[in-house]
Amino acid sequence: MIARAPCDEAAIRAGDCGRADARNGAWILAATILGSSMAFIDGTVVNVALPAIQVSLHGTLADVQWVVESYALFLAALLLIGGSLGDRYGRRRIFTAGIVLFAVASAWCGLASDIRQLIVARGLQGIGGALLVPGSLALISAGFPQKERGRAIGTWSGFTAITAAIGPVLGGWFTEHGSWRWVFFINLPLALVVVPLVLWKVPESRADNPAGQFDWQGGVLAAIGFGGVVFALIESKPAAGAIGAAALIVLWFWEARASSPMVPLHLFRSGNFRGANLLTLFLYAALSGVLFFFPMDLIQVQGYAPTEAGLALLPFIVLMFLLSRWSGGLLDRYGAKTPLVVGPLIAAAGFALFTRPGVGGSYWATFLPAVLTLGFGMAISVAPLTTTVMNAVEGRYAGTASGINNAVSRVAGLLAVAVFGALLSGVFQGALDRRLASLDLAPEVRAQIEAERPKLAAAETHDERARQAIQEAFVAGYRAVLWVAMGLALASSLSAAAMIRRETS
Repeated sequence: MIARAPCDEAAIRAGDCGRADARNGAWILAATILGSSMAFIDGTVVNVALPAIQVSLHGTLADVQWVVESYALFLAALLLIGGSLGDRYGRRRIFTAGIVLFAVASAWCGLASDIRQLIVARGLQGIGGALLVPGSLALISAGFPQKERGRAIGTWSGFTAITAAIGPVLGGWFTEHGSWRWVFFINLPLALVVVPLVLWKVPESRADNPAGQFDWQGGVLAAIGFGGVVFALIESKPAAGAIGAAALIVLWFWEARASSPMVPLHLFRSGNFRGANLLTLFLYAALSGVLFFFPMDLIQVQGYAPTEAGLALLPFIVLMFLLSRWSGGLLDRYGAKTPLVVGPLIAAAGFALFTRPGVGGSYWATFLPAVLTLGFGMAISVAPLTTTVMNAVEGRYAGTASGINNAVSRVAGLLAVAVFGALLSGVFQGALDRRLASLDLAPEVRAQIEAERPKLAAAETHDERARQAIQEAFVAGYRAVLWVAMGLALASSLSAAAMIRRETS
C-alpha cells in the first residue's frame, strides 16, 4: 500500500516499556528503521512493477492480483499474532526471524521462474512481514523510556515516510533500467546489515506478564476465511467463498470464547471504536483498490515509463508527510469528529477527479489534481483516526486497539483488490465487446484478442484500432472502480458522522 496503515505510531506509544533505557537507543532506531524499510519499500514498489511482471511471466489479471493478495493475506491474518509471539518469546528473536524469512522470500521472488512461484514466495514474504512489522514497533517501545519515546517515534516515522516516498520511484527505476526482479533483490543487502546489527546492539525484551497463549487458532481461521473469500472473488469459485465465510463465522465465535483472543470483541462495544474501524474499512478499501490499478493505467494505457509511473504518486506521499503535523493540530481545534467527516469527503472528490482522464493528455492537467486532492483528504483523516482509536478504549487496551485498526486497514486492501478486480474485469469485457462489434477486424486479429482477454490492458495486438479499443475498455472499467471508491469514501464520512462522538479528541 502506498499510504502507511493507520495506527503504526500508536502501536509504539501504547507499548509497555517495562524497564526500558536508551543506552542502545541509536542502534535500536537504526535497526528498526532499516528493518521496517524492507516492508514499507516492498509495499510500495511492487504495484509499479506489476505491469512488467505481467508481461515477463505471461500473467493474467488474476495472476497479478495474487502477487499482491498472497502477501496481503498472510500479513493481515498473522499481524496480531506476530506481536504476541514477540511478547512471549522475545521481541528481538521474532524480529530477527521476520527479517531472515522476509529476505529469503524476497530472494525467491527475484528468482521466480513463473508466476506461481512468485505468488507462493510473496505469501512467504507476508508471513515474514507479520513477524517483522510489529516487532520493529515493539523494540522501540521496549528500548526507550516514556520521556524519550516521543522523539524516537518522530525519528522512526520520518525515516519510514521517506522510504514510502522513494519506494515507487525506486521500483519504477529498477523496472525500467534493470529488471522487476531487482525490486525484490533490494531487500537482501538491507537484511545483511540489519540482522548483525540487531544481534549485536539490540537487547532482548519480553512482556513482563504475557497474557495466556497466543491465538494461533484465530490466525489460521482468519487466513482460511479471508483466503477463501478472496479466492472466490478472483477465481470465480463460489464454493471457496462459502468455505471462507464459514471460517469467518467460526472465527467470530472462537474470538468471543478464547481465553487470549487475537481480537478482543468487547472492544467493539465502544461506538467510537466501531465507527473508526468501519471508517478505516471503507476508506482504505477505496484507496488500496484504486492505487492497485493506477500504475496499470499509467503504464499499459497512458504509455508512461515505469519511473514516471512511480513519480506520479510522489505528490500524494509528500503531501501526506508535509501535512501530518498540521492535521494533528486540527484535533486541538475541532476534535476528531469533524476532520473524520471532512477528510473522507475530500478524498471522495479526489476519486471523482481520477475519472476525468481518458487516454492521453498531460499528467499536470489530468492526474495531478486528483492525486493532490486525494492526498489532502487522506492527510486530514489519518491523525484523527489514530487518536480516535486510541481514545476509544481503556489505556491498557490501547496497543491491542491500534493493532486491530492497523489490521483492519490491511484486510480492507486485501478485499478491495479482489472485489475491484472482478468489477473492472466485468466492465472491461463488456466495453471491449461493444467496441469490437463496431470494428471490421480480420478473423486472426479477433482470435488473438480473444486469447489475450484475461490480461486486460496488457493484451497484445498489432492492430492499432483493436489496441485503442482495449485501452478505452480498460479506462471504462477503471472508472467503474473509481466511482465505487468514491462511494466508499462517502460511506466512511457518513460512518464518522453517525457513530463517532464529538467529544473524542
